[in-house]
Amino acid sequence: MVKKYTDKQLMKIFNIDKKTLGRFWQIRRETIKEAEKIKKHFFEKEIRILFVSGAVRHKKDCPQEDSNSEWLLEQAMDEAKKLGAKVELIKLWDYNIQPCKGCYSTTNTQCHYKCSCYPEGTKDADDMTSILYDKISWADGIIFSTPVHNFKISSPSSLFIDRAISMDGSLEPANLKYPKDKGLNKKHSKFIELTGDDKIWGSGYLPRLTNKVAGIIVTGHEVGLSMAVSSLFLTLNQFGMIFPKEATMWATGDVTKGTYADKKSMRAEEHAKTARRLACDVFKLIKYLKGCKGYWPEYDSTHN
Repeated sequence: MVKKYTDKQLMKIFNIDKKTLGRFWQIRRETIKEAEKIKKHFFEKEIRILFVSGAVRHKKDCPQEDSNSEWLLEQAMDEAKKLGAKVELIKLWDYNIQPCKGCYSTTNTQCHYKCSCYPEGTKDADDMTSILYDKISWADGIIFSTPVHNFKISSPSSLFIDRAISMDGSLEPANLKYPKDKGLNKKHSKFIELTGDDKIWGSGYLPRLTNKVAGIIVTGHEVGLSMAVSSLFLTLNQFGMIFPKEATMWATGDVTKGTYADKKSMRAEEHAKTARRLACDVFKLIKYLKGCKGYWPEYDSTHN
């Protein structure tokens, strides 16, 4: 990339010293290297699919019944395994996931990867920072399942999706000792606006979920099914994830009957078959994309 500005001009524009500007350029170089690793990782032959259960119902807990959405997710996982994918199931209820604090709304570079609100390797780290970001990075595709709770996805699912925002563009902190230096982070955002190059993936913000294939399974006993699917679909699409034809499914109980009668209809073979077909379509799209070595989505270096 041909620089639009000299370092001397940039230091004057942002009122920063040479060391600070050097840190901005260092982050840019490291992000480009990370972007190259992400693309290389995606085009490896092995197909890796992560199955994310947002269920909260368990036989040994208060509901005294296991989750229908998780049961359908397991049907999908078994199918992916048969097709030859390497699979992993994570049950969000088993993890400590703290809420997103919305740092990106202050300025894009106030939100960092990995999340500096719960720094990895410190007493403040949670399982999203210490474990789950790496599992997301491992996967070529992710199939989500969630029950409907009050017209929306479950609480664990929401926490997980909200915290995934730091994978959608966020960079390392400009100031490692004080990551939440708002004034400096605003200058870093402006630096990216002036120096990002749309022809060089990773020269600005880094959307780490780009090209990961997604699938969605939702269960519920109310009209909130379509709302839960729609909000999750839109969020994942904004993250850069892509969808096959059979990308979403939902299973609902009979609204003319009590919820105690749901299990039989939720676990009908028709629903299990749809879950297996969804997994097959996710697998096939991943396999197809891995064969398209020249393909990668257009890049907007300054968009987050």
